[in-house]
Parts: sequence; structure tokens; C-alpha cells
Amino acid sequence: MDFSLKHCTLLICLILILPALCYSQTYVSKAGYYNTDDGMGNPNGACGYEEYGRTVNNGEVCAVSRRLFKNGASCGGCYQVRCRNKGLCSQEGVKVMATDYGEGHGTDFILSYRGFAKLAKQSSMAQVLFAKGTVDVEYRRVSCRFGSNLMVKIHERSKYPNYLSLVVMNQGGASDILALEVYEEETSSWISMRRAYGAVFDLSNPPDGDLQVRFLISAAAESKWVQSERAIIPAEWSVGETIETDIQVS
Repeated sequence: MDFSLKHCTLLICLILILPALCYSQTYVSKAGYYNTDDGMGNPNGACGYEEYGRTVNNGEVCAVSRRLFKNGASCGGCYQVRCRNKGLCSQEGVKVMATDYGEGHGTDFILSYRGFAKLAKQSSMAQVLFAKGTVDVEYRRVSCRFGSNLMVKIHERSKYPNYLSLVVMNQGGASDILALEVYEEETSSWISMRRAYGAVFDLSNPPDGDLQVRFLISAAAESKWVQSERAIIPAEWSVGETIETDIQVS
């Protein structure tokens, strides 16, 4: 998809656990919207977040184009999106989190109803934007800053002890999750999990015992492995369990 680069500013991001350089680049594109019964996110989004994908960030979420979706690596990524119509749109725009894949004609974003409404300068102007359907926007990748560490949820399709599926959540927003591995004590080696879809990774016949997990994180041009100081998946893990790690990423 064609897009033009408006400007590029190099920022040094100070992160508690993951020091990295991250770029704040502003691009121009188009954004549309979708609606649900409550105006919030789609719990059936391609990232696999389910109910978390509906309510996270107060329902101000979006589907992103294939170029931005990156086969799921950018699930959980946050974007500051601002409408370019100064008469109708606010200066701040809205910060949305990617929870789904989707694109229309010339769009990089399809915002939830609640997220699209926040583009308006005043609430009374939101209906004018909805009537347009698609608006010109500028956007940049930003941190979500939800105030908690990286989390994993044991997916409902997991079957103890032979099949483990994890959903990565709270990834920070400015970084992509490229890969996930678990550590096997018996062979003293890391085992790669498969990206099943979106933010969901799985592994058949996972190692026994408590499991350490590490994540390959990418921010701008830098990629590095980060791991918890402790095992985060208990030996007798339970389907549906959500576990907060001691890892914080931007």
C-alpha cells in the first residue's frame, strides 16, 4: 500500500527492562471504522485476544492492514492516529491498540466505533465523521503504557499436558513480538513455539516442569531476546490462566 513519510524524529526510549532505540515516524493514510453492539472491540479479532481484545484500552482498538499486521507480530501495537481535517478533528487524535487484521480501499486502519469517535474535535462532530465513513489520517507508533508487565494467557485450546498454547498480552505497544521460546531443563536448550496466528503461540509435547519463557522483541532496527528471571508457566498449568511476567517492554 502506498504511503508517504511526513517526518522522522529519533527518540531514545528508556525502558526498565528492555533498553532500546525506537523511532517515532509519522505517516499519512486513511482510516475507516466498524461497529459492534457496544461500540467496543471485536472479541473475534485475528490477534486471538478474545474478550481482552474487546475491552482493552477502553475499547479504543483497531484492525490494521496487512503491511502493519506483519503476520501478527504487531498485535498489541499502539498507534496515535489523528484525523487531518482540522475543522472536524481534535489535535490529539486517539491512541488505539491493534487487535485485529482488516483493510479497506486505501486504508491502514479500521477503528472501533469508540476509537473513531475520539478523532472528532467535539462529540457533536463525531456523526459527521461517521457519515464520511473514511477519513484522511496521520499516525505514528507509540507505547501503550498500561502500567503492567508483559503477560501470557494459557489459551482455552490448550490440553494439559500434551499441547500448550499461549496468548501474549500487554506487549507495550511500541515493540513487536517476533518469536517465543520455552526452556527445556533436560536438554539445556530453548524450544521454539509456533506462531499459530496473531498473538497466539503453540507447542505440542511441551517440556515437563515449571517453564521459563523468552521473547524475541523488535523495536525499530534492534531485536533482542528478553526472558523472565523465574519460571512463569507452572508445571501443572491450567487452561485459561493468565500470568504476569517480570518483563516490561515499551
